[in-house]
Parts: sequence; C-alpha cells; structure tokens
Amino acid sequence: MRQISRPLTTLIAVIGVAASLCVLTPTASSTPLPAPVAAPALLPTQDPFYEPPRGYEKRAPGAILRTRQVGLGWRGTDVPITATQILYRSTNNSGHPTSTVTTVISPPGVGPGAPRRMVSYHSFYDALGAQCDPSYTLRGGNMSERPIDLALITGLMAAGYTVAVPDYEGRGLRWTIARESGYAALDGIRAALRQLRAPARTPIALYGYSGGSVPTGFGAELAPTYSPELNIIGAAAGGIPVDPAHNLGYINGKPEWTGVIPALMAVYAETYDIDLASYLSPKGERILRQVAGECIEEFADEYPGLTDHQLLKPSVGGVLDVPGVRQAISENVMGTLGTPRVPMMLGVGNSDGIGDGVMIAADVAGLAESYRSRGVPTTFTEYRGQTHTAAYIPWSVEALTFLNGRFAGR
Repeated sequence: MRQISRPLTTLIAVIGVAASLCVLTPTASSTPLPAPVAAPALLPTQDPFYEPPRGYEKRAPGAILRTRQVGLGWRGTDVPITATQILYRSTNNSGHPTSTVTTVISPPGVGPGAPRRMVSYHSFYDALGAQCDPSYTLRGGNMSERPIDLALITGLMAAGYTVAVPDYEGRGLRWTIARESGYAALDGIRAALRQLRAPARTPIALYGYSGGSVPTGFGAELAPTYSPELNIIGAAAGGIPVDPAHNLGYINGKPEWTGVIPALMAVYAETYDIDLASYLSPKGERILRQVAGECIEEFADEYPGLTDHQLLKPSVGGVLDVPGVRQAISENVMGTLGTPRVPMMLGVGNSDGIGDGVMIAADVAGLAESYRSRGVPTTFTEYRGQTHTAAYIPWSVEALTFLNGRFAGR
C-alpha cells in the first residue's frame, strides 16, 4: 500500500546508486530515447491507447492489442530508459474478457528473441482512481507519487532482469479482487513474452508487497490451471491481506489505515453489484464520496478512529452484515483458489502482537502452513517489531535474495 513510501529513503538511495552506476548511462545498443519525460497529458481514462479495439473479446487471453514506446520519469525528471507499454486482453472477475496495460522494461542490449529472466513486478498502487495506475505514474503522472516503483524497477533491471509491471487492478480498478488481479498479472506476462519474442521457457518470477501481494499470491495459485505454459520459477509476497474480513476487523477504529474500510466497501460493492447505498449512514455516504477516485496515500490515514458501524445505518451492524459482502469477501481469501506449483516466499511484520498495523501475522503464517501441507516449498518470515511500512525493507532484501536463488536454480 502506498503508505509504505514514507521511510524508504535509504532503500531507494541504495537501489538508485546501483542503478545509476549500472544502467542509467545510455549505451550504443540502447533503444533511442523519446523526448524528455513530462507528465502525461491524458489520464488513462482519457487516453485512447487504453481503449481496446472492437472485437478484442474474441482474442485469446494475453493477446497483444496495441503497443507504444514511452519514456519513464518522475516529477518532470526523465530517466534515460525506454519501456514498451502493451494493451492486452485479459479476463475479469466474472470470467469475461477485459483489457489492461503492462509496462515492460528490458536491460540495455537485450534485444527481441534473446534469452532473459523476467520479473512480474506488482506495484502496491492500491487505487480507486486511474491516476494511480503504474502505466501512468511510471511515465511521470500523478505528481504526489513517490518514485519507489521506478527505483526498484531500475534496480531489478540493473541486475539483468526484464521487468513487466501490469496495471493488475484493470480498467475497473478492482483493488484486492483475487481472480482479476491474478489473471491480469499472468496475461501481462504472456503479452510481454510475445512482444519480446522471448523463448518459450523463459524463467519468470512474481514479486509483490502489500497490495502487490494480491496478484503475486493469487497469480501463483491460478497459474497451474490458467496459464500452465508459463515457466514461473518462484513467487515472493509480503505484507499479505490473506482474508480481507480479518483485516477489516483488525483496523476498525484504529488511528491509522481506517480509510481502507470505506475504500474496500466501495470496491466490493462495484465488483459484486452489492446494494451498499441502501445501508449507508449520512457519514458513510459522505466518506465514500470522498474516497472515490483517490489513491491510497490520500485516504488511508484520513479518518483516524473510523469504524464500519459509523459508515452504516444503526440497524445494519457492521460491513459484514450487509447482504452479499461476507460471500464476496470469501471469494478473495488467499490459499483458496489453487495450489502453487512453485516455491513461495512469504513475509509480514508484527508490531503489536497481532500484525503490522494492517496485515495479520497469524493469517500469513497460516497461509504458509497451508501451502506446505500441500507440498509447496514455502519460506515464511515474521519481522517482529516492524510495522507494515518498516517490514518492507527487510522483506525486500529477503525477497530479492530468494528470487536470485530461484533464477540460479536453488
């Protein structure tokens, strides 16, 4: 979740220095750069590139619908790296065709058809507005965003990885929705491999923390049946919302993270066509209007002490008592959509004996044990004394070590 951006200066600096030494100097083999980056003139909702062509529904999942070359940057400062953005066909939560975009960044000198190692990097963008999409922010859009993704992606590229960054929430911005996020990640990999003309057995890793753990974990669970041809060799997921019902109870009334409650209510009502409006209190109506279209850094800590009861009419009770909500959430519990066929690395902070402030340590430990009981090699680390934000740093180090080992065959 975007709130983890605040104390990551050290991590960004380390990766940024490595990147500047390894890849930021243009080479003779680099793709010619476009004009210096300025903030994109159009939001994704206004940009014709994001609109799928007529008849795209008949294409196979992962089919390339449109491509373009873009420059990357932040707050008007361009990074001398180009990327290819791909609009591709995917599948939504209901199993119907949809489309979304992935941004693909290759190391300099690695051309089409060349052997490569790929990381599907899942940003923790946690969005209710398209201005939060990675395909927009990586190009310098949304000036309030901090350049965490750009720094980490550049660091991965410096290590020789090709990086694919999908807008995994899709056009409907379906944050935390399991199937849609997992399908978008897997179809983004398919599209990237096609565009790069990469060898069929190209090794691929999944990587994501917080909101990014959703496409990572569910992608690993869905891959054996949805995209069995992909050579996924490992998945690293940290700060995981295993069961959103538990997370909602944990943050209820807390001084931080309570803005997640109305945001999730809005997402589930839209995704599952739940008649939430009939049950909202006047305060609930006002707050749901406020969070509509926002990124998580705008709403997460905006309502200290907020409870779900305050958002609903007194006769309703809590959000899980709204008809349809409990069933909808039960469809998005990690560990229930399939069994990964690759080693998993899981981690979570524990700052208060329960969790990291938003994610629950016992839930992540239980997920690890569930995977192990099904024969999945799984490592689990609890970062004691660490909040959700602080745990990202040790998790990242451990996750990158894990993935490096997987690519090396360990």
